[in-house]
Amino acid sequence: QVQLVESGGGLVQAGGSLRLSCAASGRTFSSYGMGWFRQASGKERVFVAAITWSGDSTNYADSVKGRFTISRDISKNTVYLQMNSLIPEDTAVYYCAADQKKTPGWGLSLPSLYDYWGQGTQVTVSS
Repeated sequence: QVQLVESGGGLVQAGGSLRLSCAASGRTFSSYGMGWFRQASGKERVFVAAITWSGDSTNYADSVKGRFTISRDISKNTVYLQMNSLIPEDTAVYYCAADQKKTPGWGLSLPSLYDYWGQGTQVTVSS
């Protein structure tokens, strides 16, 4: 069983930055593919960014490319989402997720693929 705990959300003005963290339990963190998703009020959960279990590949939704960066620290069992140049459309609850199947990077945009989810953290960007 893997537990994921997100943190770092909050209220920020447009143009600002936030860094989300997702701490994972378990001794096999280095074998997890990790993803970030977001869900705006009244909308479906959508892919934001992912990093493969090997750490050698990342992918991003077009809407965040060039603004968001996903990274991980294996020694801390933590994955991060650095969010820069935030816009009001980034407002959502952000969730991290873990995949234990060593899925290739191209597959990590599918929410149904993930095995574990965090509880989410709210990000609000004011105009």
